[in-house]
Amino acid sequence: AKRAIFAIHKGELDKARELLDQARKELGELRELLLSRPDVASLSILNPAYQEYSEAELLLAFVSGSEPPGPEELGVPPDQYLLGLADVIGELRRRALEALRGGRLEDAERSLELMEDIYMELISLDEAQAILSELRRKCDVGRRLIEATRGDIALEARRLALEKAMRELEAALEAKHQA
Repeated sequence: AKRAIFAIHKGELDKARELLDQARKELGELRELLLSRPDVASLSILNPAYQEYSEAELLLAFVSGSEPPGPEELGVPPDQYLLGLADVIGELRRRALEALRGGRLEDAERSLELMEDIYMELISLDEAQAILSELRRKCDVGRRLIEATRGDIALEARRLALEKAMRELEAALEAKHQA
């Protein structure tokens, strides 16, 4: 699933879809193998994989503009789905920073808006927050990422406005000099 996330960031959405299909198959096979082993006490060893898979599937949905799948559709436990969703905030920050580096302020703003939407949905889940201490921690991290991203976008917007004002001043001075 991690390779799928890298593919998404590179804009290789078809490759990401293939990697996620493969990850889903392998995750199901691993789950079945563990269920067949009486000496395995818990399937919780799959939790990091469920989280990463959920994160990648959700990121792909958000980036491609498709409807995000639910935990049942992905075949992952709801708690691990929520933890994966919380991790999407960090990947969206990465996309926002890449957009800023590429001079695409509006794309960065869209990523920030999505980060905020995800955060607001997660913090509204009081029961999940009470049960999953890890979700509370991830929401705290998400809040910090949102604030940092908002600051980065504000700085870039100011820089662009200053650059525009300087060009206008330069043009006005040049026109005055030629007159």
